[in-house]
Amino acid sequence: MKLSRRHLIAAGATTILGGAVGAPFVARADQAKFSYKYANNLPDTHPMNIRAREMAAAIKQETDGAFDLQIFPSSQLGSDTDTLSQIRSGGVEFFTLSGLILATLVPAASINGMGFAFPDYDTVWKAMDGDLGAYVRAQIAKTNQLVAMEKIWDNGFRQTTTSTKPIKTPDDFRGMKLRVPPSPLWTSMFKAFDAAPASINFNEVYSALQTKIVDGQENPLAIISTAKLYEVQKYCSLTNHMWDGFWFLANKNAWERLPADMRGIIAKRVNEAGVKERADVAKLNANLQQDLAGKGLVFNALDPAPFRDKLRSAGFYTEWKGKYGEEAWAILEKSVGKLA
Repeated sequence: MKLSRRHLIAAGATTILGGAVGAPFVARADQAKFSYKYANNLPDTHPMNIRAREMAAAIKQETDGAFDLQIFPSSQLGSDTDTLSQIRSGGVEFFTLSGLILATLVPAASINGMGFAFPDYDTVWKAMDGDLGAYVRAQIAKTNQLVAMEKIWDNGFRQTTTSTKPIKTPDDFRGMKLRVPPSPLWTSMFKAFDAAPASINFNEVYSALQTKIVDGQENPLAIISTAKLYEVQKYCSLTNHMWDGFWFLANKNAWERLPADMRGIIAKRVNEAGVKERADVAKLNANLQQDLAGKGLVFNALDPAPFRDKLRSAGFYTEWKGKYGEEAWAILEKSVGKLA
């Protein structure tokens, strides 16, 4: 088949025009309209980050590539306090943070961590998916900087590890240098046990234990495992002294920039991932004690009643009832029973 020069020129022009017109369309299709950062303080192998990666992929697919969520685990974007400042300013769009640390900005957010209050997970989820969680989210919203997703993610019941001796009675805390997160509730509780709490960000915990700046720390088993704290600790006392969860927070301005239908997709996927992460942590905890014992941690159980009595006699519950206020305290005691 013979093509005239005129046909070749016309065909070439069509190709060039097609490329000029088509290329920007292809670029737009491949590039997300919104690219947001999500920061957290947990290791990449923790169920939170495993579920977050699934969640990000699902959101991207459901929004036809218009929303891309970039995940930054292990405090890559800064310590908890640094990243809290960043999400408030909009430097980071999403952040999962313990309510006990968020309490430096929203005092009511630490109420779920009340010492020796929750006896089991059934009580936790009934409260946090119900009236207590709704109350805390409303307080977070009052900052006019942050939005909290509906489902709080699980960090777990916190246990105490030490390098010196196991914790069996409240007196065993006396004089112990114990790392706690930068939150007044933790400091207050361990001072009530006559310990010497030191507020240290999580990304510095391993080195603080390794260099004996502190004798011990307290965290859920999943974090003790994934952060390899068993390498620098000898004893693990199953104190179950606090339940801790992570609120999935969004910068309010960044959240409201998104179209309403996109916000709906993201909220749905975040909450679904949070519920899956809860199940993952429960499953992980069921096997972790045996696994950690095999790595050298010496475990002991204890009776929580003397610890609760010590907090009561030290005025801890009365103090925090005054700080939270009658309304919040009544909602808490509705879930867990009388504390003060």
